Amino acid sequence: MDALDFILEKGEEWLQYAVRINMLGESKDDLKDLHRKVLSDPKIKAYLNDITNYHGILVSNHKNPDLPIHKLLFLLDIGLDTDVPEIRTAVGKIMEHKDPDGVYMSLTNIPEHFGGSGKDVFGWCLCDAPLLLYALIKAGLGYEEHIKHGVDHLVSFRKDNGFPCTVSKEFGKFRGPGRKDDCCPYASLVMLKLLSAVPEYRDSDIATNTAKGLLSLWENSLELHPYMFYMGTDFRKLKAPAIWYDIVSVTDVLSRFGSVRSDARFIEMVSTMKRKQNDDGSFTPEAVYQKFKGWEFGQKKDPSPYLTYLCHRIFARIG
Repeated sequence: MDALDFILEKGEEWLQYAVRINMLGESKDDLKDLHRKVLSDPKIKAYLNDITNYHGILVSNHKNPDLPIHKLLFLLDIGLDTDVPEIRTAVGKIMEHKDPDGVYMSLTNIPEHFGGSGKDVFGWCLCDAPLLLYALIKAGLGYEEHIKHGVDHLVSFRKDNGFPCTVSKEFGKFRGPGRKDDCCPYASLVMLKLLSAVPEYRDSDIATNTAKGLLSLWENSLELHPYMFYMGTDFRKLKAPAIWYDIVSVTDVLSRFGSVRSDARFIEMVSTMKRKQNDDGSFTPEAVYQKFKGWEFGQKKDPSPYLTYLCHRIFARIG
């Protein structure tokens, strides 16, 4: 059994749907029965219900798997779209809060001792706003009308090797725990993910330099830890889903850029992942988010079809 057979045989119906669309290139019109089964899955139904109350959770920890943006991106990534009423509702709620620069905002509370107002206000951080714009692209909204203005504004904050910790005026003087002149690895990662979906930026020097900035952190992982983001032992543990700053998440984003696929540092990252394969090509989680205890990738004992899918999608992307 090769890895694809393992995923299709052992994976739940939502994962089978994702594989058939994202890796096998099958038409959604030919998968209507499977689509209906996906929508009836209890876990998928719970996610769909959660995202309808899109601004019901304060964005206080971007690593929190319960954030609606992470759930929405998961649903979009497995192949669901705005034909699903709950996804259409979530997209509409995102679009209700946009600043004059075209950037969509999240509900956050920055305490006064961190430079904020201490009140629940809509604003944006460079570690969440790119994901909202990316979600709108994945949902199929018109780029010129709804997205370009915000993307161009966020791109304007670029530095030579990435993006700094940046917030909108609503969040006052808040800044993460790092040197002001450093780029934030996670902000750079989610900006790079956004740029990968924008043709005018995908092959730009901005994207290439940001990618190389992340590769430099890998190359110098013992010395460089900007904003307390490390590429050490925990970073190198295989983990799903790809929502934070770890080897699967970073390699997934970097693999979207042809300009870095031949870079020795990127090849080393991919090789580090490949060395963790089981004999049948599957992968077993080495770390888990406790909130995914009910999902097949929320354990460390058995191979995970979803983690295997994430890894092999990266390998397929780079050839």
